[in-house]
Amino acid sequence: MQIILLEKVVNLGGLGDVVKVKDGYARNFLIPQGKAKRATQANLAEFEARRAELERVQAEKLAAAQELAGKLEGISVQVARKAGMDGRLFGSVSNADVAEALAAQGFGIDRSAIRMPDGPLKQVGEVQLEVALHADVLANVTVAVVGEQ
Repeated sequence: MQIILLEKVVNLGGLGDVVKVKDGYARNFLIPQGKAKRATQANLAEFEARRAELERVQAEKLAAAQELAGKLEGISVQVARKAGMDGRLFGSVSNADVAEALAAQGFGIDRSAIRMPDGPLKQVGEVQLEVALHADVLANVTVAVVGEQ
């Protein structure tokens, strides 16, 4: 399916790009999220009429994400979990737990924005995680997993 991107999408394209994606990806994710529209003649004409407004909104989102990344960069959060004698956790620390710890410090970050490349944390210690605030903006956060008896 041919679609017009209404904002930058990672690994797909930028604002105004006409790209071909699988039908399900377009119907179930991109179009309902407001990230894209079908590439019809009417939608292309409407997009060109609204291009300046969409670019301004995109620039505002990018500036807000960069400002938040500046505040978030280098922040350290602490998560306490039950652990055994060897430092292994009973359970794990997921991105939802990290988002909850960030919310306790006053940062409203969506859990899907927290990238955990090795999966949930299962050991006591400190780990650097990335928070994707925008397609172009990443912030590093230190998560300290503390074991409790």
